[in-house]
Amino acid sequence: MALLRQEADPSEAGLDGKALERLDRHLARYVGEGRLPGFLLAVSRGGRVAHLTTHGLRDIAAGLPVEADTLYRIYSMTKPVTSVGALILMEEGRLGLDDPVADHLPAFADQRVYTGGSGADLSTRPVEQPVLVRHLMTHTAGLTFAFYRCHPVDGLYREAGLDSAVLPGSDLAGTVEAYARLPLQFEPGTQWNYSVATNVLGRVVEVVSGRPLDEFLAERVFRPLGMPDAGFQVNGEQAARLAELYGDADGGGIEPIAGLPLSGRPRFLSGSGGMVATAYDVHRFSEMLRRRGELDGVRLLAPETVDLMTRNHLPGGADLRTFGSRPAHDEPGNDGVGFGLGVSVVVDPSRTQAPGGLGTYGWSGVATTTFWVDPAHDVSVQFLTQLRPRKSLKLYPGLKRLVHEAITH
Repeated sequence: MALLRQEADPSEAGLDGKALERLDRHLARYVGEGRLPGFLLAVSRGGRVAHLTTHGLRDIAAGLPVEADTLYRIYSMTKPVTSVGALILMEEGRLGLDDPVADHLPAFADQRVYTGGSGADLSTRPVEQPVLVRHLMTHTAGLTFAFYRCHPVDGLYREAGLDSAVLPGSDLAGTVEAYARLPLQFEPGTQWNYSVATNVLGRVVEVVSGRPLDEFLAERVFRPLGMPDAGFQVNGEQAARLAELYGDADGGGIEPIAGLPLSGRPRFLSGSGGMVATAYDVHRFSEMLRRRGELDGVRLLAPETVDLMTRNHLPGGADLRTFGSRPAHDEPGNDGVGFGLGVSVVVDPSRTQAPGGLGTYGWSGVATTTFWVDPAHDVSVQFLTQLRPRKSLKLYPGLKRLVHEAITH
C-alpha cells in the first residue's frame, strides 16, 4: 500500500521543529474544540516530506483515527487535476487555449451575455467574443454558481435546477448543455468569477480525447504519476478508509452530512469537484508540478507548460479581489492572489493574508482541504480534513503563517 511517510528531519530540510510543533498544537485546538473531526498535515522541502502529522478521527462515531492512508473527498482540488488533463491534450496539439469552446461543444455557439434586469425583465445580447478554453481555465468565461445569490444570472441557474451545479439525474454532457443554455454574467475575459467552468473543461477533455473523464485522467495522470487511490469512486477496501464528511451542527459542534455518492461509478463525472484521494496521491500530484512536469522519470508535461499553468493570467497582473467584481470575491483572502490555469497564484505577497513566497500556487476544496507549492522557498504543503462549514473556518491564514514561520533558510 502506498503511504505518505516522513523522509527527512525538519532541521535537515531547513525547518524549525519547535515552530512545527506550534503549528500542530494550533491545528489540534480545532479538533479539541469540536470544530474539526481530525486532520493530516504534511510539509515538504525540496520534495522530501519533513513533517507529517495525523490527529483526531476520520469517523467520530466509530472512533476511527485519521491515518496516513485515509481517503478524502478533495472537491475543488479536482480542478487543477482536470486542468492538467487539458494541458496534456494541448501539448499533443489536440486542444488550444484560444480554441472557442463551441468548436468542441456546439451548445456554446451563439452565446448571449446579461445586460440588465431580472426575472421576466432580464435582458441579454450576443457576446462580442466567444468563450475560449483559456476562459474556462482562468474562470473568466462569465459562468457562475447558483449558490452565490448576488446576480440575476445566479437565479437563472437555480431556476434551471442547478443549485448544486448538477442537473438532477443528468451526466456531465447533459449538465454542461444546461449551462450553455443560460446567459453569461459578463463578456468573456473581462472579469473573474469562480464558477462551473471546470465542469465544462472536463467535458471538453472528454470530447477531445474520446474518453470519459475518469478513464482519461486515470490513464494519463493517476497511473503515470503513481496515484493509486485517486479517482471518482471507491471500492470496498477503500470505503473502509474513506473519512466521514462533517458539517456544522445547529446546536454547535459538527455532525455527519451527506457527501459525494462514491460507492459506484457516478453518473456525473465532475471535473470541478468529483475526486477522492489520499495524502500520498496529493503529494505525487503536487510533486509533479513542483518538478515542472516530471516525477520519477515520468514526464507528464513540459517544464514550459507547468510554468504557463502556474503564472497569473489575469490582465495587468490583477488579483482576484480587483478582477472579481462579484460580492462573493470581495474578501481579504483574495488580495494579492491572481489565477493561472486551474490554480491560484500569489502575485503580491505583501498584500496576502499570510506570508509566503511570490509565485506560490495551489488550490483548496470545500471540505477544508488545501495544497500549495511555494517555489521561492521550495516548500510544498497539504492539509486534509473533511468539514464543509456553513461559513469560512478562517483556518488557512493561520496555517500558512505558521508554516512560513517554520522556514529557517
